[in-house]
Amino acid sequence: MSHDFRHIRNALTACALAAALHPQAAPAQNAPQSATAAASARTDGQHGFDFEFGKWKTQLKRRLRPLSGSDEWVEYEGTSVVTKVLNGRANMVELDVQGPAGRIEGASWRLYNPETRQWSLNFANARDGMLTSPVFGGFENGRGVFYGTDTLGGRTILVRFVISDISADSVRFEQSYSDNGGETWESNWIAVDTRIRD
Repeated sequence: MSHDFRHIRNALTACALAAALHPQAAPAQNAPQSATAAASARTDGQHGFDFEFGKWKTQLKRRLRPLSGSDEWVEYEGTSVVTKVLNGRANMVELDVQGPAGRIEGASWRLYNPETRQWSLNFANARDGMLTSPVFGGFENGRGVFYGTDTLGGRTILVRFVISDISADSVRFEQSYSDNGGETWESNWIAVDTRIRD
């Protein structure tokens, strides 16, 4: 897939998701909410990322050459700031980490689709200013799992992003790639965040 087409596709995907999340009419501010509706709102997945709002110390390691047979990793340390937007149907992560291999400044834009009850996650690195292909999924039993496709070295690959070990003060993120249809996965991005208390 050409670089320009991928950029257009990613931009259109992000716009379509944002449009799907924009309510047609805002409900009355003080409208009563039934117990059933309140319970549904808590369990529909929209609040899956609520635990993460705030500032975090990030320890990150990244595989330099994924799916190449190399096991060379580089490490970074810095911060992540997670902000709630669109009344909780989206959030923004600002990542700023540094290490011997340089600096990573990036942002992750996460959008919730109430019809599918799934989140889409997109990442953009300040270096190239482009959104990655989204991964889609949600949380179950205290664990978030998201899948998508991307290209690496001209070939289509599967992407899996897992959020685990979630507590009030720490969380673990792991991204893996597969080039054999999901039979095996190779980790390439592992981050552990620890909450920074003010």
